[in-house]
Amino acid sequence: MSPSKLTEAERQAQLPALGETGWAAAEGRDAIRKVWAFRNFSEAWAFMSRAALAAEKANHHPDWTNRFNIVDVTLTTHDCDGLTLLDIDLARKLDRYAGAAKVIQDQTQPILCLCQSRAQSGGSGG
Repeated sequence: MSPSKLTEAERQAQLPALGETGWAAAEGRDAIRKVWAFRNFSEAWAFMSRAALAAEKANHHPDWTNRFNIVDVTLTTHDCDGLTLLDIDLARKLDRYAGAAKVIQDQTQPILCLCQSRAQSGGSGG
């Protein structure tokens, strides 16, 4: 049986707290998105490894990308094409796993990874 989409009451109860931690509505989808900037690639990869194990255990997998120290995650439940409690639970786990990583709030501008930032400032990067 497929999970059920969040009701309006569930959305009102669950989404504001996630919004306070940096989760935002994904444009054009019934989904939530968050972008983290870790100190380096190793920390980003460690986060993704922990997240992958949790996702596999729950049989609920995020849409994500990784560019050096940046991890961009979108959560939605593909079986019902919308947000479910599976997404809420996984979002909370990811927040715990991310630790002190910086949350990129403004997702309207290009997000530069550490390598790109260093290159623009004349430094070296991976």
